[in-house]
Amino acid sequence: MDQELNIIEKNRIDKLKKLRENGINPFSNKFEKKENIKNIKEKYGSKDKDFFENNRTEVETAGRIIIIRSFGKASFFRLRDGFGELQCYIQKDGLEAKDFELFSEYVDAGDICAVKGHLFRTKTNELTIKVEHLEILTKSVLPLPEKWHGLKDIESRFRKRYVDLIANSEVREIFKKRAEIINFIRSFLNSYDFLEVETPIMQANPGGASAKPFKTHHNALNLDLYMRIAPELYLKRLVTGGFDRVYEIGRNFRNEGISIKHNPEFTMLEFYMAYTDYKYLMSFVEKMLSELSMHICGSYTIDYGEEKLNFEPPFKRIKLKDSLVEIGGFKPDEIDSADKVFGLLSARNTQGISKTDALGELLTILFDEIVEPKLINPVFITDYPIESSPLARRNDIDETVADRFELFIAGREIGNAFSELNDPLEQEERFKSQVEAKIKEGLPAETDNDYIEALKQGLPPTAGCGIGIDRAVMLLTNSYSIRDVILFPLLKPIK
Repeated sequence: MDQELNIIEKNRIDKLKKLRENGINPFSNKFEKKENIKNIKEKYGSKDKDFFENNRTEVETAGRIIIIRSFGKASFFRLRDGFGELQCYIQKDGLEAKDFELFSEYVDAGDICAVKGHLFRTKTNELTIKVEHLEILTKSVLPLPEKWHGLKDIESRFRKRYVDLIANSEVREIFKKRAEIINFIRSFLNSYDFLEVETPIMQANPGGASAKPFKTHHNALNLDLYMRIAPELYLKRLVTGGFDRVYEIGRNFRNEGISIKHNPEFTMLEFYMAYTDYKYLMSFVEKMLSELSMHICGSYTIDYGEEKLNFEPPFKRIKLKDSLVEIGGFKPDEIDSADKVFGLLSARNTQGISKTDALGELLTILFDEIVEPKLINPVFITDYPIESSPLARRNDIDETVADRFELFIAGREIGNAFSELNDPLEQEERFKSQVEAKIKEGLPAETDNDYIEALKQGLPPTAGCGIGIDRAVMLLTNSYSIRDVILFPLLKPIK
């Protein structure tokens, strides 16, 4: 197959040379596209055969030739641009000899061409351009991916996304839908008077989450920096500064494993709202996602793999400890001490646990292993143990839990939210504990004293939420892997 590809490439390079010898630039930059294919179809798609016979309708457009069906002195070909496809018909008797020779001798499927002609309907009633002039704008050296064996290989599709996009219309639709999802979220938040902001991606102190960061170095300042693992602490600084409602849609970076649910570089939405709490945010997120489902999919009920997901509000709400009993199947007295929960996890050969871990930490791990995979329809898990919530406000009634929820859909976390801890003295103490834990894990750790100072200025009662955009797109496009919804996912190098 590689030999066949090399022969095709050589033949096309020969055509390039001959075009240049004939004074034709195979990589032109002079054509100005006046109309895209979508506009042409919207204007004339409803017109019948008689209309075109009685009204000469001239059009001019450009795009990539996808397929050519040749019949000697005439050919049909399909032209595709970024907005649609349209059939074209070229006939030897219908245009200048040099144009037909150009087409028949030098044009291949994959070439980008400009066409000018008039519209008509074929015997099968398909809207078609009868070409009267054709110009090669970009000569393709490689054949279209239908003939390329690598297209069938999933890894090759991700590595050569441009090939994947040319070949697979459903892939192009996923990324159009991704843009539509982000636009909807942005419009939704803007309608509630949120301000979109940008915060640093390179940070001196990688805070806001517990994860291993990527490290870099700024030469001019001789300063080690980290790619952000979350924008949280900067966004809350802005709330302190007087922006009551802020959000950011941007990239986060975590130097951790790659899987169907994880990419080291991913997109997050984080938003913060002053003078609200986590309970209000549950209703707010519920409204946003249910309306998003209706906008993108036209229904509250969507297919995801073999499951049907129901986004109709209200979503179920259940406390983490109660979920271990109701969904996990444990008895209350089986999970009421750290020793017992450690024993349950040890029996499952769970890695990374210690007998010195607090009950709350172990309960969270047990939840992640047993309950999370069973949460198919949207559900809010509330009342997380305080030990696993270092930035969340402690509950006023039960001090062992935080005013926090996580949203789960299709067996995975989609969002995390809580009422923000705005007591600077308590936050400082929690940071110290967090620093000690990170040092034990070999992670960079340093108290963010500037954030503590910001809290001392006074952070109003605030609730904040982070939602994984990539995972939300996976759900709404019925995509199995996170790599299906990231244009250029990180992949293991080919040796």
